[in-house]
Amino acid sequence: MDSVFFLAGFQIEGTLVAPPKRSYWIEDTIRHWILFRSVRGLTVTDGGTIDGNGKIWWQNSCKVNTKLPCRQAPTALTFYSCTNLKVNNLEVLNSQQIHISMERCSNVRMSRLSIRAPGTSPNTDDIHITHSKDVKVMDCAIKTGDDCMSIEDGTENLHVKNIVCGPGHGISIGSLGDRNSQAQVANITIDGVRLHDTTNGARIKIWQGGRGYAKNIVFKNMIMDNVRDPIIIDQNYCDSATPCTKQKAAVEVSNVLFKNIRGTRASREAIKLSCSKAVPCHGIALHNVRLTLKRGGGDAKSTCQNAKRRKLGTVMPQPCSLND
Repeated sequence: MDSVFFLAGFQIEGTLVAPPKRSYWIEDTIRHWILFRSVRGLTVTDGGTIDGNGKIWWQNSCKVNTKLPCRQAPTALTFYSCTNLKVNNLEVLNSQQIHISMERCSNVRMSRLSIRAPGTSPNTDDIHITHSKDVKVMDCAIKTGDDCMSIEDGTENLHVKNIVCGPGHGISIGSLGDRNSQAQVANITIDGVRLHDTTNGARIKIWQGGRGYAKNIVFKNMIMDNVRDPIIIDQNYCDSATPCTKQKAAVEVSNVLFKNIRGTRASREAIKLSCSKAVPCHGIALHNVRLTLKRGGGDAKSTCQNAKRRKLGTVMPQPCSLND
């Protein structure tokens, strides 16, 4: 069992810059650059900058050069098993991999964060949350090469408000269920997010073969500008060099609301509900959704597979036919 430390505040002034060479890191500690572990009542603040100096790591990523082996890279700022935590008024940029990771934390408030990396930087999720509960994230500006937010297994009671995201991969629940694992995500509200030039908007991504649930999820009051896939539930997610085989199990997706979402998309497919045949999605609702092509012309498109859904108010494009 970890000891619990009490710390009133940690101020970051000026700029902290990570070592420029990968050789400076040892295998036992490569996962973390700055780590706060088992601290209660911590406030991290004061307008400083954390610079991950990640360019050399991106150049040697297997996502950039598939001939290279896939290896771990540091997370710039990690909070592990912290309670009553406040993180505000910080700039985090150019992380080697994930920018900020929240793991096994509770009662967390994050606000006024500026997080950025080039749109081509691989695996640079900006805010990563897993096995954490009672978390609020507010008033942040995010630019990245991966998920603006990745919300993974064990996240419960998360409220996100007033986020600007782009470029990046949007706001993602998941991925969940990889390697036939169990995942539990519940009571997630994403409210007041503006996305521009992202690959995805409001997304739930799940591998086949897992188990557990993703439920009681709300995406609302979102504005999208040139987003490739604005609304997507994908229970057949596969980020693998080899094809993923069809399986009879999946993390169950239920009670998901997409409400008051408008803007422009970069592709014809504005709504994609791709659910498992073995474990269909249910309780999916679309309420007042209006998505049009960025450059005008052509009809919008939606696809639905194994998704029990309903629409409320005006939904454009129509969420598939009732027979899909």
